[in-house]
Amino acid sequence: MADAVRWKKKQPGITAALAQVLDQTTGGDPQRARKWSRRSLRWLSWQLREQGYQACPRTVGRLLRDLGYGFRSNQKQVEGVKPESAQRRDAQFGNITALRAEFTTAGLPILSLDTKKKEHVGTFKNAGQEWCQAPQRVNLHDFPQAASALAVPYGIYDVTRNRGTVYVGTSADTAEFAVAAVRRWWEEEGRRAYPGARRVLLLVDSGGSNGYRSRLWKQQLQEKLCNGLGLEVVVCHYPPGCSKWNPVEHRLFSQISINWAAQPLRDLTTMLQLIRGTTTSTGLRVRARLLLRKFATGIKISNRVMRQINLVRAAICPDWCYTIKPLQQLTAPA
Repeated sequence: MADAVRWKKKQPGITAALAQVLDQTTGGDPQRARKWSRRSLRWLSWQLREQGYQACPRTVGRLLRDLGYGFRSNQKQVEGVKPESAQRRDAQFGNITALRAEFTTAGLPILSLDTKKKEHVGTFKNAGQEWCQAPQRVNLHDFPQAASALAVPYGIYDVTRNRGTVYVGTSADTAEFAVAAVRRWWEEEGRRAYPGARRVLLLVDSGGSNGYRSRLWKQQLQEKLCNGLGLEVVVCHYPPGCSKWNPVEHRLFSQISINWAAQPLRDLTTMLQLIRGTTTSTGLRVRARLLLRKFATGIKISNRVMRQINLVRAAICPDWCYTIKPLQQLTAPA
């Protein structure tokens, strides 16, 4: 800053000359403070030199700050959704809040589900840093063909009990895989944790293996959870672009990423150990299991099969909020 002041005293008028150059190269809104220069500091320095002023690019940067400019990146602050879409999104959050309160009061399970980023298993660099005397040596290149497996971690976060379970598969991330993970969680843990519970609330994203458009997702819920276990499944999808509000993201996956930062996932055993070692001061505990079945892709569900699903949609946001009941509870037609 002292250098810029010195240049102003030594070369009076340099700020005005720079402002004149900026008038020809500035974009944005002239009525507001959101303006920017489309030229580099070196180019602005050359322009000042042609007018008889001497200022290196660094000094030009200081002069720009005096004029209210800054070296900034974009800020994600604009929602970018239409008013009617925003109203529909807010209505769905109202559904989620009401159902969470209902299930919490009744002592019923609330499960937040999602698939974590797929991981190449091998001696690959893992993002993050750790305190150590020497960094771990990993492969120079992260070639997928050098991986021993492609791990697909499917997370189940029990909101009420603050417990997480991650089922790691090595096949495709399909709706069949997602429902198989939920069913195995119920058989291994949920049945004991919630004795007598016949309803379960699933909080999921709007896309992916548990997307609201997926026919296979609904068919598998009907067959494996409702008919197979006798459960009534209430599903709430977070609106598009709102997956960060899904509790599994910020209460389970973020903690796992912190725990295995800078730890190469050399094999599946190491991966499971790092997931199981994830804890927090609020009492989070995490289980990890392998789910090594092969899950086929491209399965199509016909209209006839869809008509057999005992699906009851909510009055508000019916695509994102619905209940699937066991077929034994089908009511007779009027």
